[in-house]
Amino acid sequence: MTVDAYGRRLDALRAALRRAPDGSGAPLGLAKRTSNLFRDRSEGAKRRLDLSAFTHVNRVDAAAGTVEVEGLATYETLVDATLPHGVMPAVVPQLKTITVGGAVAGVGIEATSFRHGLAHDTMLALDVLLPRGDIVTCTPYNEHRDLFYGFANSYGTLGYALRLVMRTIPVQPYVRVEHARYGSADAFFDALALACDGDADFVDGVVFGGDTLVLSTGRFAARAERVSDYTYEHIYYRSLLEKRVDYLSTYGYLWRWDTDWFWCSKNLGAQHPLLRRLYGRSRLNSRTYTRLMRLNSRLGLTRGLARWRGVHTESVIQDVDVPIAEAGRFLEFLLREIGVLPIWVCPIRVPGSQGSFTLYPVRPGELYVNFGFWDVVESRAAHPVGYYNRLIEREVLRCGGIKSLYSDVYMTWEEFEGAYGMGAYAGLKARYDPGGEMLGLYEKCVGRG
Repeated sequence: MTVDAYGRRLDALRAALRRAPDGSGAPLGLAKRTSNLFRDRSEGAKRRLDLSAFTHVNRVDAAAGTVEVEGLATYETLVDATLPHGVMPAVVPQLKTITVGGAVAGVGIEATSFRHGLAHDTMLALDVLLPRGDIVTCTPYNEHRDLFYGFANSYGTLGYALRLVMRTIPVQPYVRVEHARYGSADAFFDALALACDGDADFVDGVVFGGDTLVLSTGRFAARAERVSDYTYEHIYYRSLLEKRVDYLSTYGYLWRWDTDWFWCSKNLGAQHPLLRRLYGRSRLNSRTYTRLMRLNSRLGLTRGLARWRGVHTESVIQDVDVPIAEAGRFLEFLLREIGVLPIWVCPIRVPGSQGSFTLYPVRPGELYVNFGFWDVVESRAAHPVGYYNRLIEREVLRCGGIKSLYSDVYMTWEEFEGAYGMGAYAGLKARYDPGGEMLGLYEKCVGRG
């Protein structure tokens, strides 16, 4: 955990880059064993860059409220390193396998986001490996501030994060969670907005149906009357309907959604008591489910079963952010047109002092609501490819919202350009990737490159 070791890794990387062949014009790509992108890709030949050495937490400075971490370190590694110092990353995305660099190059969110913004809003500095092999340090104040504010949501099209300095917050050993049930969307979103202006440390919720919405507010606690365990036999999201008050260890709270991939483990049989025991505690996690999902995608098992049943299916795996004023109408649209349940709800408010990130333009100080919904929509009628996802995209744009790009994207160029600041992005590409060594953001996300 030393900065000197990071310097040696940089020297080794520079030497490897000097030895690497030019790739005959193939675009640059990252060699990774795991990914939290959820879209099928039609990738051509790429020059694969191995950054697997950059997985370390170099320094935790609890007094300063910062941690220095390398880009390929997972949040599981980062949490393990920070909790013994009495701090945690200010925003910890829900799945253990998400890397810190990936959460910044993409969009990372969790129940602290109502106070601290998204993962990239907690970033203080980063070192970026540019497409031609240069390494630049970016801060909000230096000559590379355009890349600092342009890196978020760039998805490996401007460079790769090698080192980041991130903000931390102090923790206590436990989290006391209150679950409040509401019978209407209006009452639920009013309560959510009120909670975001209160003293809670964590705020999120789940929509189980139009008349069953649960708001969860968490607060750090020094002591616990009892501590629930959601890593094996008990399932966290079900507890929201069963318990008014719950206590978790801080570690258990941060990973409460990972054991069952929120609730998506049901699609892999992992919520059946017998199969759950066959999986075993060590395999009940997002890492296992992701592997199984990718295997299913390669083999086409679910698609084949759907054809045999005579139904048409479309994967709808999305996280979208809409202003709080539009949240009730957007939820009504989801229930009416899409029908995927449950739905995760997480408020976001970027601190007013934070600068604006070019490619994910949410307005600082304004409360947004993230809706996360992940399932397959079935219908007897055939629809054009991406039919339901296109409905969602149009509604998000109508609401003045924005969607994450980790999954299927079907926007036209005009829609994409307007939503994600492609004019400013063109300037970033011209400065930091003038030779087009990496794919463009539209080509990668919509063209599935």
